Amino acid sequence: MRTILNFAALDTSLTLWWEQPEDAPRSAAYTVLLNGRPVASVNRTHATLEHLRPETNYDLQVCLGDELIAEVNARTAAARNPIDVTLPPYSAAGDGQTMNTAALQAAIDDCGPDQEVYFPAGVYRTGGLRLHSDMAVHLAKGAVLQGTDDPMDYLPKIESRFEGAHQMCYQSLLNLGELHADAGPNCRNVLIYGEGTICGGGQPLALNVIEREKELLKEQLAALGDRIKEYENDHTIPGRARGRLINLSNCENVRITGLTLQNGASWNVHMVYSRSIVTDHCVFRSEDVWNGDGWDPDSSEDCTLFASEFHTGDDSVAIKSGKNPEGNRVNRPTRRIRIFDCVSEYGLGIAIGSEMSGGVEDVKIWDCDLRHSLYGVQIKATKKRGGYVRNVSVRDCALSRFLVTAVLYNDDGEGAAVPPVFEHFRCDRVFFTGWARDYWEKEDHAVPAIQLSGFDVPGHEVRDAVFRQCATEGEAEVRLNHCRGVSVEIERAEAGK
Repeated sequence: MRTILNFAALDTSLTLWWEQPEDAPRSAAYTVLLNGRPVASVNRTHATLEHLRPETNYDLQVCLGDELIAEVNARTAAARNPIDVTLPPYSAAGDGQTMNTAALQAAIDDCGPDQEVYFPAGVYRTGGLRLHSDMAVHLAKGAVLQGTDDPMDYLPKIESRFEGAHQMCYQSLLNLGELHADAGPNCRNVLIYGEGTICGGGQPLALNVIEREKELLKEQLAALGDRIKEYENDHTIPGRARGRLINLSNCENVRITGLTLQNGASWNVHMVYSRSIVTDHCVFRSEDVWNGDGWDPDSSEDCTLFASEFHTGDDSVAIKSGKNPEGNRVNRPTRRIRIFDCVSEYGLGIAIGSEMSGGVEDVKIWDCDLRHSLYGVQIKATKKRGGYVRNVSVRDCALSRFLVTAVLYNDDGEGAAVPPVFEHFRCDRVFFTGWARDYWEKEDHAVPAIQLSGFDVPGHEVRDAVFRQCATEGEAEVRLNHCRGVSVEIERAEAGK
């Protein structure tokens, strides 16, 4: 069975990835051929070929056993001319003390399609920066782009979307594109790469934003009275103005690779109304940040995440599409999301929702280890959301558990006419620990391996969920409530995948 062989090119390397074939056995071994010659054997659905020549065409093939399953002709990129931010006329200082916002923004503004903004080793203190189409940012090993914790360094505010609502937010550390719900991409062809670190202001910046916004919104907050109970806590409304670490609005063809991404004031990588976004070989860290999600595709399409590690203060991945009623009205679903070869060492795991009013469909997850997460894979919404989540598959993964459930938090706003639809879920060869690492107490607790809870409205049950060749190391506890068409095949097995 043939599949598409995708690739991303640097000047001397090609990174390849392909979808796991339906008939691939567990722990399948793939052979990668370069110009007809075997050059790599891998047990994951991606490979990086290095030491290649710039601006050169290569014939690439992938075989599963003796069967050719994918091929492509790929061309390496031209070498980019570096704009060293430490040299005149920019003269940025990597001393961790000097404010470099103006110098770095000037280098970004000057960067052409055949250039890259280059950060040698050092700590570069800055506020919000605005990237543009057809450019690259390269952080060398030891380079840290360090955001401050002062909200004033992220002004003026920009239009953004947070927890499903359009509003004015503080700038993120890196900002790409301008938000338009009814338009296509306006920022394209951006590469952010290297062996360095992009580090935000983290929880100190988040708290400073919240305190500033509480003062600005004090009359609105006071007018809510008891309705404040509809919100998660008293930080929720002012906290929605926080920027992210990297914000991609109406973007296309963006790759983020090789970097450590940490301590945004809220989510770390957030793509909204975007398509063809690839994130690979990254480490996400935000353990002590409230709402510290790792990677959040939001009303976006064809987004791919692989070979990455998560230590996050909330969901490792949160797949979203807006919140009632705005999400229903905008009606831009998230679809064709691919997540593979990722590990969650700390955090909540992979979530779909709770903001999913525009719909989420065609999500495939494979070769991921989420044993050390609180929820494993969770599909969630409030009854007010409307919309749908459908066609989600999980294969050859290790999870703490799998949940489809209604939640009560983040429940403000007008409700949709009908509850969400949850349908067409499949787990194949998934190992469940039945133990969840508590996000707050940092202890493991026994939990059901599978828990499905639909809505108490006909037609809005959890529908068509199949668990095939699954295993658990503990008791195979399965809890079903308001479900229809559920099939569970699970046995006890030794610990492991």
